[in-house]
Amino acid sequence: MGNTLLTPSVIAKEALMVLENNLVMAGLVHRDYSDEFAKVGDTITIRKPASFVSKAFTGQIELQDVVEGSTTVTLDTHLDVSFALGPQELTLDIQHFSEQFIQPAMRAHAQKIDAMLCALYKAVPYREGAAGTTPDALADIASVRKNLNLRGVPLDNRALVIDPNAEAKFLTVDAIVNAEKSGTTEALRNASLGRLMGFGVYMDQNIPAHTAGDGTVLINSAAGIAAGATTLHVDGVTAALVPGDLLTIANTPYTVLTAGALAGTAQDLTIYPALKVAVADNAPVTVVDDHTVNLAFHKNAFALVTRPLAPPLGAAAVETVSWNGISVRVVYSYNSTTKVDTISLDLLCGAKCLYPELACRLLG
Repeated sequence: MGNTLLTPSVIAKEALMVLENNLVMAGLVHRDYSDEFAKVGDTITIRKPASFVSKAFTGQIELQDVVEGSTTVTLDTHLDVSFALGPQELTLDIQHFSEQFIQPAMRAHAQKIDAMLCALYKAVPYREGAAGTTPDALADIASVRKNLNLRGVPLDNRALVIDPNAEAKFLTVDAIVNAEKSGTTEALRNASLGRLMGFGVYMDQNIPAHTAGDGTVLINSAAGIAAGATTLHVDGVTAALVPGDLLTIANTPYTVLTAGALAGTAQDLTIYPALKVAVADNAPVTVVDDHTVNLAFHKNAFALVTRPLAPPLGAAAVETVSWNGISVRVVYSYNSTTKVDTISLDLLCGAKCLYPELACRLLG
C-alpha cells in the first residue's frame, strides 16, 4: 500500500535532499556539525578554521602556533513546519507527497536559514559601492576584489551574493551572461551567474536592506578616545544608530556591533574593529546611509552550525537524518481529541560571523 512508503525515515531523507537543493548562502559558508543531540538555547564551542603566516626562510624554520582558535555559538534558531494529514494524504507515494508537502516546507526552511546567514553582515565594516545605488557590475566586482585582496583574503572559496536588483543589472553585462555556470546543488545552479574575477556570483532573495541611523554625529569625550578602544560615546544623533551601521572615523571604516539607548542626542556604541588611531572630542563620525547589503566573502567568514534534535518522548514515530552538515528531524504524532495525524519537520541551528575581515559589503 502507498502509505507504507511514508515512514519518518523516508520523509526525513527526502526532506534533507530538498532542503540541501534550496539553500544558497548555506552552501557557500563554513559548516560545523556533530552528531551530538542538542536543544534550543544551547551554547556550544566550535573550532575556527586555522590560519598561518607565510614567512621568508632564512636558514632556520620558525615554528608557528596553530592559530585555530575557537568561538561559541548559540543554537537559538529552532525551525519548524508542522501540518495535519488526512487519510488521503497518507496514501500518496513519496514523489507526490514531496511535491505537495515536503518541498514547500523545506523551501520555507531554506529561506529562513539563508536570511539568518545574510543577517551576519552586521559584523562586517568593510565596504565598496555607493549606498542607495545599485551596483554597476564589472566595476563594482573589481572594487570588492581589490578590497579583499588588499586585506590578504585567500583567493579560493570566494563568493559574491547579490540581491535581485543587482542581478537584473548584472545580467545586462555580456561577461556575466556568458560566464560558465557552476554549482553543487540545484539552488546554487539556479542562483549562479557564473564565476567572475575569482568570485562565484549568486543571487539570493534574502539579501537584506539596512536602515541606518542619522545625524551630524561627533565623538563626545572631553579627553578624546585612545587608539584600541572599542566603545565610543557620541552625540549629534537624530535617529538612533543601530547594529550594522557603517561608520567612517579618520578615514577608517567601522561597523556598529551594539548600540545603547538614545539619551537626548547622545549614544554609546560598541564598534569593530578597534579604533586604529586616537580621536579627539568632536571628531566627526560619518554614518553611511541606508543600503542594500550585497556580500562578497570567503567561505570562512561565516559559519552555519547545526546539531540534531533529540527524539521527543511520546512521539508516535520519529527519525533524524543528517548529511553534509545539516540535520532534519521528522516527528509523527496523533491528537486523540481532534483525531488528526500531524507531521513536524524541524531542525536546530545557529549562525555566526567568524572572521569579519574575510568579507566586504557591496552597497546597493
